[in-house]
Amino acid sequence: MRWLITVLSLIACGAAQAEARRVVALAPHLAELVCAAGGCARLVAVSAHSDFPPDVGRLPQVGDGWQVNLEAVLAQRPDLIVAWDGGTPVDTIARLRKLGLRVEALPISSLDGVAEALTTVGAWLGTEAAAKAAASAYRQRLAALRAAHRGAAPLRVVYQIETAPAYTVNGKSPISEAMAVCGGVNVFAALPTLAAAVSAEAMLVAAPDVVFYGGEENSADLRAYWARLGSTPAAKRGALYPIDADRLARAGPRLLDGIEQVCTLLDQARAAAAAKR
Repeated sequence: MRWLITVLSLIACGAAQAEARRVVALAPHLAELVCAAGGCARLVAVSAHSDFPPDVGRLPQVGDGWQVNLEAVLAQRPDLIVAWDGGTPVDTIARLRKLGLRVEALPISSLDGVAEALTTVGAWLGTEAAAKAAASAYRQRLAALRAAHRGAAPLRVVYQIETAPAYTVNGKSPISEAMAVCGGVNVFAALPTLAAAVSAEAMLVAAPDVVFYGGEENSADLRAYWARLGSTPAAKRGALYPIDADRLARAGPRLLDGIEQVCTLLDQARAAAAAKR
């Protein structure tokens, strides 16, 4: 009988955990995922820069992707904290768990991983039906984008962040995988870290056909940077394209909007290059 009571208690505990009602998301993309999985009404706090859906921006903020205010988190009395696996510092996660809080670290390392993350979050929240529907819609749209651009002529691309120095991402970044859907070949795929500074000399050697950069970057500075690298194909053709960085860099369903924008711009670059031949 004692054994049966213990088992039933564990089952009840698991059921309670699966239906979290007060959720804190420690990165903007995690807030988006919670909402997409049907749990927007359960968010009680988010991290800095969380702004989608728009109502999320009105919630209390408990820090940013790397620093978390523990007191602010505790004040929200959360029954689930969704952490960024690979972003939220491991010591922060450990401290939160030591306080008796339930912390789940969510890893997303690929485009397909977004759909998996949606179903995982749905299981935590008890919103499985909404999460599975969102995951299915995501998979179908991603498959359609891949099919539409399969066989597209490859173009050498770089995703640039800032100019002094310039930073970019390697092949393990979802941004790199997103560009690859459209036939973009990341010229810095072999970098040893997910993001790193690259010199102007390295840019010259890489000779990208197309440069993507976040629309929030200083366009004048970026164009001046590439004017100094005038021998590269991207500079010669003026193939310097601002994109919505939030959509492309945040691992959530809106990532597909970012991919669609990249595909459209790469198609434009191909058409422009063909017209000059």
